[in-house]
Amino acid sequence: MFVVFEGVDGSGKSTLQAGLGQRLRAEGRAVLETQEPGGTQLGREVREIFLNGAVEMEPLPATLILNAARAQHVTQVIRPALAAGTIVLCDRFTDSTIAYQSYGFGLDLERVKAINEIATGGLQPDLVFVLDVPASVAAARLKTRQKGHKDRIEALHDDFQVRVRRGFLDLAKTPRHRLLDGTLPEPALVDLALREVLGARVP
Repeated sequence: MFVVFEGVDGSGKSTLQAGLGQRLRAEGRAVLETQEPGGTQLGREVREIFLNGAVEMEPLPATLILNAARAQHVTQVIRPALAAGTIVLCDRFTDSTIAYQSYGFGLDLERVKAINEIATGGLQPDLVFVLDVPASVAAARLKTRQKGHKDRIEALHDDFQVRVRRGFLDLAKTPRHRLLDGTLPEPALVDLALREVLGARVP
């Protein structure tokens, strides 16, 4: 099973991923936790470049470089793990690219979807957990995490973050998506996610 965690920065998706991974392992399941951009050496290098605010990058090149890393991630990490019967938990996937690059920066939606499709080879998650939190909650969480430093995305203005949140809410309207209240306590969110994963029927 391929499970993805989405949401604005500060929504709690990384925390939920870690908690769910721990619970699934306790259930005796084989689990791989990964992230985007990341998961491979190329992905980690791209992550450093992408989040470095000192590197000038327009939205289209950003979309292309993210998807170059994604293509390698899918081929080298995600598909082999799924083929081995492992549950793959991924912090961000294609929805993040759409929410940030299309809803946030204004790139053509169908163009971004097409680029994503090429990179993934048609691979789609079985479940996508979208954690939604008010902008004020996300900002407060980021403030405690940043310690005075903001990356390229976190430094963008509030209107941008509002557009991105709207994008995630729009994307969460499919049968594979589960919209979760990111303000709930972590144990409650992990319980909800665990029930969804264990109860899912994946072809």
